[in-house]
Amino acid sequence: MTPSKHDLSRPAGAGRERRRPSFAWLGVLPFLAYATAFLLLPAANVLIGAFRSPNGGWTLDNVATLFEEPYRTAFKNSIEVSLVTALLGGLLGLMIAYSALREGTPKWIRGSLTTFSGVAANFAGIPLAFAFIATLGVLGVVTTFMTETLGINPYDHGFSLFTKTGIEIVYLYFQIPLMILVIAPAIDGLRREWREAASGLGASAFQFWRHIGVPILMPSLLSAMVLLFGNAFAAYATAYGLTGGSIGLVPIVIGFFLSGDVLDNPHLGQALSFGMFVVLGLMMLAYIPLQKLSSRWMR
Repeated sequence: MTPSKHDLSRPAGAGRERRRPSFAWLGVLPFLAYATAFLLLPAANVLIGAFRSPNGGWTLDNVATLFEEPYRTAFKNSIEVSLVTALLGGLLGLMIAYSALREGTPKWIRGSLTTFSGVAANFAGIPLAFAFIATLGVLGVVTTFMTETLGINPYDHGFSLFTKTGIEIVYLYFQIPLMILVIAPAIDGLRREWREAASGLGASAFQFWRHIGVPILMPSLLSAMVLLFGNAFAAYATAYGLTGGSIGLVPIVIGFFLSGDVLDNPHLGQALSFGMFVVLGLMMLAYIPLQKLSSRWMR
């Protein structure tokens, strides 16, 4: 077959596109180095140390000890606090965010809520514990007002800020704002045209949320609650500053090992950290089928 005049006029190799190597990925190296040094290596050290004995050998005794007291109760308390604050924080945050971000709400409310949520979501630790003690403590401002003005002292009726319930109340202070920040983009994704179309077809507000609104928001809602669970499960300073370590939570117990209060077997602290990894991993595994189910509702 004789090449055409057009083919002969093209220079050799003109049809081949030469791709120059890109070095843009080198910008990720600092992050990879940071993640390796302060995340991957410490996590690997924890995982290995959880199965080491004080004399340097391998053992499963550390992990088996997690099912004994007081460590079993510590995991129970941490999971309970995390679930309660994740569910309440998720639902309350969703309702507040929708009320403030939906169409027709003044723009200044959205800006104020977003700004406050950004600050409150990062306000934790000792300052947050002190703020609640000064507000709802035995001699707190609100407690004193209720006692002197209303004649009702909540501490005389079974309430105490320095209990597991008190920790949950304090955690909601940063859980709800975090939920607002996470769920806001999903609420913005609810188009007005969908509601107008549903209303035009005779659907009520309840039917719209049941068949359209909730299925669309469900994946974001579930992922946000998983984030809230992990945020509460790993919190340490707030609960410790509030209760002084009298309430057994896994991060507080690990803190005892790190501070040197428990010296008989330091590897047990690493086993507790390993247990936290397992709990968070199970939460992620539970989230995957729920996300698939939610995606099926969205079709």
